[in-house]
Amino acid sequence: MRFRSASKADLPEIVRLLADDHLGGKRERYVDPLPAEYGIAFDGLQRIGAEVILALDDEDRIIGCLQLLVLPGLGSLGKPRAQIEAVRIESTLRGRGLGSQLISYAIDRAKQHGCKLVQLTSDNSRQGAHRLYERLGFKASHVGMKLALD
Repeated sequence: MRFRSASKADLPEIVRLLADDHLGGKRERYVDPLPAEYGIAFDGLQRIGAEVILALDDEDRIIGCLQLLVLPGLGSLGKPRAQIEAVRIESTLRGRGLGSQLISYAIDRAKQHGCKLVQLTSDNSRQGAHRLYERLGFKASHVGMKLALD
């Protein structure tokens, strides 16, 4: 497997992956043409220097993605931290170690950015993902909370 940064042309495949599970299927709109909001969001990620990383198989097919954001901060002597979001592996390929490879690649990218730590959140219902993150060394050390503003 190889990795690369996403381009705007990859949005249909990214949205397909985001919609390919029990949560994303309810909140994403994988239609042709894609809603303009996805392109606006992608442009926003690029403006702030976030990376949307894609996992590609040997046939150049996109089989996974995640967002990696490097967040500046004043704490920890001003060291940045990385935030991983929107991790997806194609549903038919889950359980083969591809998620581990994708997250490990993102951790390496965070190190290259000088990050002190990598953080992520995961929905309570994603127990398989929680096991994966724990195997990779993540600890449930904090309580995460969200407030929907819909």
